[in-house]
Amino acid sequence: MKQAKTTIRLIYPQWQGGDINHWLPEIPNPDDAARGYYLGAQLLNFLAPDSGQKTVTVPVSTDISKRECAGGVLDREVIYRQSKAALDILNTENPDRIVTLGGECSTSVVPFTYLAHKYNGDVAMVWIDAHPDITLPGDVYTGYHAMAVTACMGVGDRKIMDELPATISPDKILMVGIRDWEREEIKIRQQEYGIKHLSPEEVRENSNPVREWLRACGASKVVVHFDMDVLDPNEIIAAVGVVPDEMKMAEVVRVINDIAQEKEIVGLTIAEPMPRIAIRLKNMLSRLPLLK
Repeated sequence: MKQAKTTIRLIYPQWQGGDINHWLPEIPNPDDAARGYYLGAQLLNFLAPDSGQKTVTVPVSTDISKRECAGGVLDREVIYRQSKAALDILNTENPDRIVTLGGECSTSVVPFTYLAHKYNGDVAMVWIDAHPDITLPGDVYTGYHAMAVTACMGVGDRKIMDELPATISPDKILMVGIRDWEREEIKIRQQEYGIKHLSPEEVRENSNPVREWLRACGASKVVVHFDMDVLDPNEIIAAVGVVPDEMKMAEVVRVINDIAQEKEIVGLTIAEPMPRIAIRLKNMLSRLPLLK
């Protein structure tokens, strides 16, 4: 009798990969802005339907007293420890499928490389994001969340990379919704890696380009990363990034469901939630009598 596949819900409230306070001027306390992803992961867990999956939380520090850059990566030592903790959880639980609720974009790195190892490389990755996330240590921006795709490829800080159980080849990566490369060097780097991308316009009417890529990718399983900054800010502001003319919520839902019709989705990450209003409400409530 075939054994049923196990799915876990991984709450991964890592915030250290971002250096984002300057993009959130409406939050007066920069520490609250920096740790916004921590609250965002908790809210995603509250909002996501309870389907009876086992829920496991990665222990993430909220200490912000001393943020340091090492090897070109902000908060590298903390991220290293938390990556090891996440991998230990997955090795213990041994899930067949993982739903990850982050946290910034790097929360996909451990689950996706774990799954790539579990399925002996028979995994393609669809990265739905406004940005390509192929920054490297030594680039001008040191946030690890912008290095998430290259980390999945095994390219990046050696201390962190050496802990990852597998890598995903660039020819098995598709980026969807890319709108902002931020720097010309990133666009050139993507071309050099040979990573294919689809703009929001190319999937506006249907998911056919995604389906065609999946049929040709050579893998039977897929991991999907959904960065909430891919959503059009004219419809909803759910993340730090507010790049205009992005994807509508219904379009993202349709693309992901169409992926599931083509291949088996074994990993799904929802990342980069930045609950601006919730943070401000939390701070307001903390100033009220009897609640202090």
